Amino acid sequence: MRLAETGQSMSKIVSPEFSMETIDGRTVRVARWSSGKSDRLPLLFFNGIGANIELVSPLAEKMPERDFITFDMPGIGGSPEPAIPYRPWMMARVADMLLDQFGYDQVDVMGISWGGGLAQQFALQFGSRVNKLILVATSAGMLMVPGNFSALTKMINPKRYLDPDYMLKNFKTLYGGIDSGADAHAERITPPTRMGYFYQLVAMMGWTSAPWLPLLRPETLIMMGDDDRIVPLVNGKFLNSLITNSRLEVIKGGGHLFLMAEADLCIRLINAFLDEPAAERRKAA
Repeated sequence: MRLAETGQSMSKIVSPEFSMETIDGRTVRVARWSSGKSDRLPLLFFNGIGANIELVSPLAEKMPERDFITFDMPGIGGSPEPAIPYRPWMMARVADMLLDQFGYDQVDVMGISWGGGLAQQFALQFGSRVNKLILVATSAGMLMVPGNFSALTKMINPKRYLDPDYMLKNFKTLYGGIDSGADAHAERITPPTRMGYFYQLVAMMGWTSAPWLPLLRPETLIMMGDDDRIVPLVNGKFLNSLITNSRLEVIKGGGHLFLMAEADLCIRLINAFLDEPAAERRKAA
């Protein structure tokens, strides 16, 4: 699929504005892609474990029609190392206060993998701010069906971010799907601190959204790859069964990073979902 087919303009590339924001006692590096005057809601994005802002920048650049805001977790990318551990509700609170600082009232929310868990937490904790929710390659947390053992052991090893050769050598085992864009992905990596990576890993220990998902109010798009070695497709089906107002899109041949490897297809699906009026969705259902 060519970029033009998604309705995006190849000539309109928006550069992010970076800032360091201290919120609720934590300092985080923030990036905001501003669309200027737009009638579309901003998109708040939560990244995967160990992933810095630059890894999602290709996605943000292909969505110039809406504001796009994200931040590095403590000890990840350009955010200072955390002094103490944190839990998902704490970082959801940071995101809520960050939106206040930028003057955003209501937003659409999107999260991938680990960030998909945080997106669920944010939607449950601050539901009145969330218009629509997009969950990518993620699960309900503690109740997830685990992925391939070899992929999981490599995933918890921070070496995949510290050593680009290791990342490229094990890309297929780690993520599954096609390895399109693997070189560019590795080049955009900023290695997390060991403590930052460790705290991000343990933040979700014992956490699950499952008991509260039936109460989730925002319309939800769940996107999963059918060749994901880390978060198997069955986890998306589980989310879909619990979230009343949700639909599941399966990316054929998609690995854990299908959002980047199949960016044009994903952006078309995301924009269609976000731009579709709620009334139309209820009628279609």
